Amino acid sequence: MLIEASEGLIVNISFGAKNPGNPTYAVAKTASDRMATDFAHELREHNVAVVALYPGLVRTEGLMLHAAYFDMTNSESPEFTGRAVAALAADANMMSKSGQVLVSAVLAQEYGFIDIDGKLPTPSA
Repeated sequence: MLIEASEGLIVNISFGAKNPGNPTYAVAKTASDRMATDFAHELREHNVAVVALYPGLVRTEGLMLHAAYFDMTNSESPEFTGRAVAALAADANMMSKSGQVLVSAVLAQEYGFIDIDGKLPTPSA
C-alpha cells in the first residue's frame, strides 16, 4: 500500500544492545536496525522512509510493575514515542532520515515537542 501511494513511513522500534549477556535481545535489535537500513534502500525510489527509533526508558505497563528497580528520572511515556513518530511523519524532509537509527529524545530537541508530563527527556541511546 505504501508503494502504491508513493509515500510513507515505516518505524522499527529498537534499542542499541550495548551490554553483553543477552544475545537473543541483541540479535533481535540488531536485526531490526539492519532491516530499517535495507528496507530504506529498497523503498527509497517509492518515497517510503524507513527508520529505527530508539526510545529511552519507556513507562509501559509492564515496566511500571517493577518501577522501584529503575531510575525513572529520565523515563518517557509511550506517548512521547508516538510524538516522535508523528513528528517524523509530518516532516517534509523525512526521506533525508531514511535508513538511520534515530533517538526519540534527540527528535524532541529537533522538532520541539515534550513529553505528556511537560518534561524533555535527555538522550540516553
